[in-house]
Amino acid sequence: MQTSSPDYVQALSDDHPVRVYIEENSYLKKLLVQLAQVDIIKDYQLAYNLFNQIATVDIRYTRKENQLFPYLEKRGWFGPSQGMWSFQDENRKLIKNVRAKLESARLDELKPDLELMISELMRMTQVEEMRLFPNALRMLLPEDWEAMKLGEVEIGWMHKKAKVEAVSNTPFSEAVVGPEGFLKMNEGLMTLEQINLMLQFIPFDLTYVDENDKVLFYNRGEDRVFPRSAGVIGREVRFCHPPKSVSMVLEILEEFRAGRKSVAEFWINFRGKLIHIRYFAVRDHEQKYKGVIEVSQDVTDIKKLEGEKRLLDWNH
Repeated sequence: MQTSSPDYVQALSDDHPVRVYIEENSYLKKLLVQLAQVDIIKDYQLAYNLFNQIATVDIRYTRKENQLFPYLEKRGWFGPSQGMWSFQDENRKLIKNVRAKLESARLDELKPDLELMISELMRMTQVEEMRLFPNALRMLLPEDWEAMKLGEVEIGWMHKKAKVEAVSNTPFSEAVVGPEGFLKMNEGLMTLEQINLMLQFIPFDLTYVDENDKVLFYNRGEDRVFPRSAGVIGREVRFCHPPKSVSMVLEILEEFRAGRKSVAEFWINFRGKLIHIRYFAVRDHEQKYKGVIEVSQDVTDIKKLEGEKRLLDWNH
């Protein structure tokens, strides 16, 4: 099993995304080699520790899917999104199967699954280094790689030594008018129509109160938990709640404004439904208080969920 880095890595800067991927691959391949040589029956704990380190490959897969693949799509190469993503999901299943047998101590059944997992994870690193990364280096422009770095810190890295410093330490940016009437936000571009539609169709009640405690916005969904009307816009928020709740609302606003708290939540039984109510402080990039978001959601059916539902079934 070859663990050396390909030659094209030498020309890349230390923080280039491909160099980081290759460093992770070197780390992963060494772990796979070690695990392949361990006698699991005699040294279960070592095998389990190595496996847990290998399982963090999901982080790099997620980074590829959300960072590298979109930029390749923009340059016209859809193969990785359509093919490699599926293979990565298969590898995730292999890891899940091995974990289940390791944790249930079914070690006598483990060898075939373990060998297959090691083989497929190793094969993925070869496909990356021989095809994916060389093609990406040919296709993507310097500005693509620089932009890619901005989002990588949000997902993280498999190997701590592969981490690079975040390009931007500022978590929020000001929204500005983008090209052709689009609003350029912290992440992405949307038209005002799209923003309005999104806010109306989100499946929960949303109200925004500014730093002066005035109601600026509420979404007019068909299934609102609590009724709202246009008369609430511009109204001081203390007058939007029943008298028995006003003191609590004012306390929340005071704590948010002072920076001592950022979240408050409650759940109540209302007309036969369980309603989850949450308040979130809104602050700009300088941590200056800009208001509060109130979110109310009917969680009656959510609370009843059990197990998993992975297949599409329109009847349920």
